Amino acid sequence: MSGAVLLVDVHNHEPTGYQCPFCFLLDGGETPLDGPRDIVLRTRLATAFTASRWWPNNRGHVLVIPNAHHENLYDLPPEFGHAVHDVVREIAIAMRAAYDCDGVSTRQHNEPDGGQDVWHYHVHVFPRYRDDNLYGSKPLPDMATADARSPYAERLRNHLESPADI
Repeated sequence: MSGAVLLVDVHNHEPTGYQCPFCFLLDGGETPLDGPRDIVLRTRLATAFTASRWWPNNRGHVLVIPNAHHENLYDLPPEFGHAVHDVVREIAIAMRAAYDCDGVSTRQHNEPDGGQDVWHYHVHVFPRYRDDNLYGSKPLPDMATADARSPYAERLRNHLESPADI
């Protein structure tokens, strides 16, 4: 790969001794922000789970992460990148049908100035609705509880177990 620039570790911001919340979840850990019942799909290399941070008109959004700890896009190995993208696609299709939304948006952030605040690569998958103002709104002040997240996770899991055409 001529001209390729390797950015591994140059643009990483994870502090020494960082306790990764996503790795904790992958190991079966549970906090008020996420737990095993939030997981809607897990493959050999990637996992999708309902997120606890919600936007006013886009509840039930999902995070997709690699099953190995990689901080950002710069140091994500291709096999994990492909696996994450495949799960993002499956979640988007399931979300479109299970939530009866009008569309789906994805986004991903790298480094603090890029909006990253958890030091484990992740992709957001948002349900979109006509005039939902996702990009003009701020997240809700309180995190969604496990009980609030549960119906969204269940709807996605049900669709993923018996997919239907959209």
